[in-house]
Amino acid sequence: MMFGLGEFFSIACAVVWAVAVVLFRRNSHQLGPFETNLVKNGLAFVLLLATIPFTSGLQFPTLTSEQVRLSLISGAIGIAVADVLYLYTLRQIGASRTAIIASLYSPFVVAGSFLFLGERLNAWQMAGFALVLCGILLATWHKPQTRTDRKHYLLGIAAGASSILLMAAAVIMLKHTLEQADFFWVVTLRLAGALLLTALPLCYPPFARKVWHNLRRFRQWKSLLLASFLGTYLAMVLWLAGYRYTSASIAAILNETASIFIVLLAWLFLREPLTPAKGFGVIITTAGVVLLIALGGPA
Repeated sequence: MMFGLGEFFSIACAVVWAVAVVLFRRNSHQLGPFETNLVKNGLAFVLLLATIPFTSGLQFPTLTSEQVRLSLISGAIGIAVADVLYLYTLRQIGASRTAIIASLYSPFVVAGSFLFLGERLNAWQMAGFALVLCGILLATWHKPQTRTDRKHYLLGIAAGASSILLMAAAVIMLKHTLEQADFFWVVTLRLAGALLLTALPLCYPPFARKVWHNLRRFRQWKSLLLASFLGTYLAMVLWLAGYRYTSASIAAILNETASIFIVLLAWLFLREPLTPAKGFGVIITTAGVVLLIALGGPA
């Protein structure tokens, strides 16, 4: 494989996302998942609106009502709901284990494409699916000290898997729209859908007061805004650039290396233990992703 501009952007995307996840984790005990999601999506929405004139011009693209509706629903499911679950998982089980669970994204997309888009699964993809599941089980296995810890840990794993499932479903739902319409406009509409759903609970005054109180007493704004810029805006731009300048398969594999970077950064900066089981889990999961994508030709 030649290392060109696309490969650079894809690895940069993985590194940027890994840094953002570690920063989100660092803030997770000071600000709740709902408030964090509200801030990061609001910032990304403003930045995308400022970017669109430079990437797509000032004229609104021709989108069908179906494309607009799917973009809004995809954002509501894949960002408003899924990201809250992901941030909750970060708080419950840590950055490294959350990153390994996130490797379920590729198997979920492959399985969803098989069920809803008519794409076929071959033997390599089935083997890759099995490796990813084995790697996740190995890396996330943990013996909590108390029954309460066990409950919280299992809730974190369930929330993480549900989050990745919703993200995959939201992407599959929007696949044809992403192929046919302007990418930045579709992403902006997705964020609009996420913000609309996020705003609904704020219509309940007691909940809105609680959110405002939590935001007012929060102090780590530089860290949160940096994480939001890196994870919700810059990583998306780098992801798009990677797919533009190299093949989709290579870009996807390099993007999945984010789990390795997150495990290492969580060990270095969050003092999360780098156990042999976690290391082997990362290796097995990455091998499974490679089988899923690199050898995932037609059945």
